[in-house]
Amino acid sequence: MKETQSTFANKVVYQAYPKSFKDTNGDGIGDLRGIIEKLPYLAKLGIDYLWLNPIFPSPQRDNGYDISDYCAIDPVFGTMADFEELVAKAAADHISIMMDMVFNHTSTAHAWFQKALAGDKKYQNYYILRPKKADGSAPTSWESKFGGSAWAPFGHTDLDYLHLYDVSQADLNWRNPEVIAELNRVLNFWLDKGAKAFRFDVINVVGKDQELLDDPHGGNGKAMYTDRPIVHDYLQNMYRDVFAKHPEVITVGELSSTTVDNAIAYTAAGRHELSMAFSFHHLKVDYENGNKWTKMPYDFEKLRHILHEWGKGLSDGGGWPAWFWNNHDQPRAINRFIKNPQYYHLGAAMLAAAIHLNRGTPYIYMGEEIGMTDPDFKSMSDYVDVESQNAYQELLAKGMSADDAFAIVKSKSRDNSRIPMQWNADKYAGFSDHKPWLANGDFQQVNAAKDLADPQGLFQFYQRLIVLRKQETVIALGDYQPMFANVPEVYAFKRQLQDQNLLVVTHFGEKAVTVDLPKEAQSGSLLLANYADSRMADKFVLRPYEVIAIKY
Repeated sequence: MKETQSTFANKVVYQAYPKSFKDTNGDGIGDLRGIIEKLPYLAKLGIDYLWLNPIFPSPQRDNGYDISDYCAIDPVFGTMADFEELVAKAAADHISIMMDMVFNHTSTAHAWFQKALAGDKKYQNYYILRPKKADGSAPTSWESKFGGSAWAPFGHTDLDYLHLYDVSQADLNWRNPEVIAELNRVLNFWLDKGAKAFRFDVINVVGKDQELLDDPHGGNGKAMYTDRPIVHDYLQNMYRDVFAKHPEVITVGELSSTTVDNAIAYTAAGRHELSMAFSFHHLKVDYENGNKWTKMPYDFEKLRHILHEWGKGLSDGGGWPAWFWNNHDQPRAINRFIKNPQYYHLGAAMLAAAIHLNRGTPYIYMGEEIGMTDPDFKSMSDYVDVESQNAYQELLAKGMSADDAFAIVKSKSRDNSRIPMQWNADKYAGFSDHKPWLANGDFQQVNAAKDLADPQGLFQFYQRLIVLRKQETVIALGDYQPMFANVPEVYAFKRQLQDQNLLVVTHFGEKAVTVDLPKEAQSGSLLLANYADSRMADKFVLRPYEVIAIKY
């Protein structure tokens, strides 16, 4: 284990979606003062870092990922003084703030883009502008991740600008040193404000080639801009110019469609690029033919293969994963991976143990620690997310029925995770005293007050996992070895650090399955389980969604 990894290997990150965490001014939108109000809750949980989705000024076309000013606070969330108070009060609770940096693109409302539109050549070089093809079609056949062409007309010129995401999100030109200098200034601004960690949105797509070409395989162009070698240069330069002066700061990259080898290269300690890597392959196991906007049961064998491939690959290669089941872009994991609602509580604990006892940094998404589930929305009018609305229209355009298209959106929409945090059973879930910006979920059944009052509550299970990561060095620093890879519906792994060993066995099914412990583990002790009556044995008949962790 590299020293730079050992400094954060026992830490846990909590993600709060600010719009939906806690509203204090009665406008139905969460704010910084709401996060300040709930710091005691987060401190009780025991987390080390608090990741905030973008809180910068934004037209909110993509819920804040379309930034119009990197160095200010959107008034909907509060003031810079509120942010400074949050940093100080969080630090008093031993919680550091992680900022969300969206450096692949800006909003078209950003001053840089507006100056470019007005004809300023300097700022035109901040973006990726290209002439149309001779036949008048887009510069390349690339498709936007949100549907349609990745190119749009640049004002009244004969040029198009690249937008890999929404048409209001113009991609920045990282080949321009002035852009790099601007982004470094942004990082230093927030470091000066007390930020101790940064999450980089879709950072592995910033390395576009000088000459942009059609996908030779006739695809959507993803291969032409993802994980280009120059991204490693960009990240090493950013470390040299900014983070080398702040060795205590951690960074995590959101790595779209990356590979094990690239994730190792991005995060291996000696390379000085990123501290850790988010990958998403394990959350695409319910995509039919790789297409998100489909509805099918998840493929357990594929999930297990991916978890082992990445766990062992990064362990052997010295890379560092950032593990998560839930975030602001994903439907809730309980709905995806636990088939029967009667097992939601046990299943949620099993899922938590699978990543918190793993090698890598575990992330908790707000509400996960109390077992929040997807909302039961009834119509498309309940959904706010631009990607979901676009997908629904595309499904209809392909001839799908309205009911079938809605069922797919309901299962995959990003709004599933963006509903307001469920604090109690009061009106609007204790999130606000005003109708929230996005409709509530089932807060009568699942809320923080109810879970905290339960001696067997999920919150307490998460507390225990966080404590164990700090107490047991083998959890923080041990390697990763796949176990029981052929036992049906069992995902298991061994962690080893010198003479310390930990065996973790998780059961993703409802049908009983037997595992015989390796001889060396039979004299061990049961460190953790999600069934209250679990006892140490040489052979375990695993019950639905059972998890056992044995130290030896």
